[in-house]
Amino acid sequence: MTSRADKLGRMVSLVKLQLRLSEWRLAHLRQQERSLQDEQEWLVGTLNEGKPPAGSSSESIARRLTRASVGARAIQAQASQQLDQVRTESRRVKHFEQVAKAALADKLRDAEKRSLEEMTGTSLTVREWTPRLANRTKT
Repeated sequence: MTSRADKLGRMVSLVKLQLRLSEWRLAHLRQQERSLQDEQEWLVGTLNEGKPPAGSSSESIARRLTRASVGARAIQAQASQQLDQVRTESRRVKHFEQVAKAALADKLRDAEKRSLEEMTGTSLTVREWTPRLANRTKT
C-alpha cells in the first residue's frame, strides 16, 4: 500500500521537473532575446557606418532592424510571462515540499507509535508470565 507521504514525494518530484522545464524555457527565451539584441546592435552599427554590406541597402537593413525589434519585444513579453510562471511553480514546489515533509513526519510518528504499541504489548505479555513463573517456583 502506498502511503500519502510517498504519493506526495512523487508529486514533489513531478512539480520540480515542471519547474526545471519552465526554467529551461526561460533560459531559452533569454538566449533568443540576446541574439536579437546582438543583431539589432550590428544592424544599427551597419546603418551608422553608412556603408551597407555588399548586396544590402539601407532600406533592407532598416527593415531587418524593424523585424528584429518587433521580435525582441515579443520575446521579452514571452520571457516576462515565463518568469512569472517560474516564480509560481517555485512557490508550488515549496508548498508541496512542506506538505510532503509534514506527511512524512506523520508517517514516521505513526510507525513509532505502532512500534511502541508492539513493544508495550510484548512487555505486558512478559509481565503476565512473570507472576505465574514466580508462583511455580514457590510451590
